[in-house]
Amino acid sequence: DQEGNISDEAWQKLDEADAIIFGSPTYMGGPSWQFKKFADASSKAWFGRKWQDKVFGGFTNSASLNGDKQVTLIALQTLASQHGGLWVSLGLLPANTKSAQRTDVNNLGGSVGLLVQTPSDAGVDEMLSGDLATAKLYGQRV
Repeated sequence: DQEGNISDEAWQKLDEADAIIFGSPTYMGGPSWQFKKFADASSKAWFGRKWQDKVFGGFTNSASLNGDKQVTLIALQTLASQHGGLWVSLGLLPANTKSAQRTDVNNLGGSVGLLVQTPSDAGVDEMLSGDLATAKLYGQRV
């Protein structure tokens, strides 16, 4: 929820899932405080090795094109690794030629996980088609 709380039922679903995809906005160079609260609370699963050998992936979004999103992804990857998980990279070539457009797949050039960007004054229905397509491809990969 908006306060970073997870229900007992949600914890159970995570324990039973084949894969977990972490997601957090990048805020002030790292994951949101709500995600950090979740990460701290996951220590119960860590202690019991409930997520050992589970497949993990991660995504982040920020208003800036860079916004230090890589730092957030590394934090998500580290949490997955602490749980003994197997991290899935993005696995897509970057759209980094002169003809590349923001609507291209992997237009932000991620590799560790999914990076997307949404202007601070954009609505939820204004996600760029390239970011959305990249997200779908990453979800399929995980």
